Amino acid sequence: MRVMGLDVGTKTVGVAISDALGWTAQGIEIIKIDEKGGQLGFKRIKELVDQHEVTTIVVGLPKNMNNTIGPRGEACQLYADKLYKKLQVNVKLWDERLSTMAAERVLLEADVSRGKRKKVIDKLAAVMILQGYLDSQK
Repeated sequence: MRVMGLDVGTKTVGVAISDALGWTAQGIEIIKIDEKGGQLGFKRIKELVDQHEVTTIVVGLPKNMNNTIGPRGEACQLYADKLYKKLQVNVKLWDERLSTMAAERVLLEADVSRGKRKKVIDKLAAVMILQGYLDSQK
């Protein structure tokens, strides 16, 4: 029984999966989506849920620093709701404030080039979202 973490953007969804014991998160891929066009990547997410026997999906909720929810947060709430209706799997929202900035900092400290950072930032943000959730469950 694994947990999946998602970092949802307008063009991509970063995906991370927990190990079988729910201790660690590993980034697995970035799914290209078109939020405005209604292409939300649910088919691929369903394939990954089935492949990894995922029982819970954690969707990052980008709150504002004052704890309010802005337009991007509302879009993530809507995404999570649609995901639940489509897949009928447990979906939770997780406060992801600063996860993308933290992922960027990790990549900068590792001296990863700008081009390579852009290719992996969403996956690393998904790892940070999922790892935060997993750590809170212990």
